[in-house]
Amino acid sequence: MDVLIVGAGAMGTWFGRAVDAAVTFADVDPDAAAAAADAVGDAETTALEGDDSYDAVCLAVPMTHVVEAVADHAERAERAILDVSGVMEPPLEAMATHAPDLERTSLHPLFAPDRAPGSIAVVREATGPVTDALLAALLERGNDPIETTATEHDEAMESVQAATHAAVLAFALAAEPAPDGFETPIYDGLRTLVEQMTEGTPRVYADIQGTFAGAERVADAAATIADADAAELESLYRDAAERWQPERELRGDESTGDGPMQDADGGDLE
Repeated sequence: MDVLIVGAGAMGTWFGRAVDAAVTFADVDPDAAAAAADAVGDAETTALEGDDSYDAVCLAVPMTHVVEAVADHAERAERAILDVSGVMEPPLEAMATHAPDLERTSLHPLFAPDRAPGSIAVVREATGPVTDALLAALLERGNDPIETTATEHDEAMESVQAATHAAVLAFALAAEPAPDGFETPIYDGLRTLVEQMTEGTPRVYADIQGTFAGAERVADAAATIADADAAELESLYRDAAERWQPERELRGDESTGDGPMQDADGGDLE
């Protein structure tokens, strides 16, 4: 099987390493394509001139450009077309328009390429032997496929990515680094998330915010917290606890004095 990977960044390089196929890279940056080919080994590069075709074409381009990439390169796919852009509804709709007779799959690795293997969201819009073989290779590499729908995935990413990233970035911009020794467990956890997130590529995070809703809800929640009085804040904390830990019994009410004493981060002192 031969596979054309359009996009020679980290995700395209990961896909080229992970599948059992003859891989060719294409990228607007020829040096990036050459670097990806070297990283994979035994891979080729192409300038996408003429009418070259491949068993499968994988779009590993930014999510803001994936629809355009499907339209531009679908005709190079003989049997299957897929993407690893991170959004699912738009590319699958484009595949159905430009490659209605081919196998069509959208994949979203839920990890940074350097932390592979991991969970991969999978939508098999039109299955067949080529995409089955590619997915089997990913499974053999230790990845865990999560079968989903495009709608379920994209709605989940509003919370999993857009809202989460916005909340962490807001903390990073609003808080000041604490002096040594003043850290609490919650502060330390958020600081670790900030350090992890800011190691990434800013454009990727900007693309996520531009594609998925979620940041607005974070801003609205922060405004609600800032304007709340003490009773309202207690109610907000209880609402959050019920949402995220529905099986957990709430702490004692202060009117009865029940429940253990806690430190500022909620840890028991008794």
